[in-house]
Amino acid sequence: MTTAEFNECVDLYSDNLYRFILKNMRDKEDARDVVQDSFEKMWKVVDTIAADKAKSYLFTTGYHTMIDKIRRDKKKGDFNEVNFNSLQHSEQYSDLHEVLNEALNRLPEIQRTVVLLRDYEGYSYEEIGQITGLNEAQVKVYIYRARVTLREYIGSMDNVI
Repeated sequence: MTTAEFNECVDLYSDNLYRFILKNMRDKEDARDVVQDSFEKMWKVVDTIAADKAKSYLFTTGYHTMIDKIRRDKKKGDFNEVNFNSLQHSEQYSDLHEVLNEALNRLPEIQRTVVLLRDYEGYSYEEIGQITGLNEAQVKVYIYRARVTLREYIGSMDNVI
């Protein structure tokens, strides 16, 4: 891949990768760091990557970098940081976007990842398998289970609205 192709890759995929990472991590600064680290890792091996494989490489690297960061962050904690919003409960939902985000947050990490890649980013089952390291059948099972869980949580649209 040439420098021009790398720059084009940054223009084409940085927003998509950021959006995907942000949906999983729910922290803007951490998501920016992961995206930047992913592009840095890609730059280090830019000569070995074909331009047509750049998107797949980038999302795979971004996914693995995000997982590594999440695992590192789980090991450390700051007791002074308390999310007071998690201690409050409201029976009435005013925003469908909030309901969908809450439903996604309740999913296990791998199910949330595959659903976001499939439904938000539009990847095929095969591409999702390459990014996550799962086979196509596992991807389909996780997506199915995630959708069932989402359907049970959200219920009918009349209940949400």
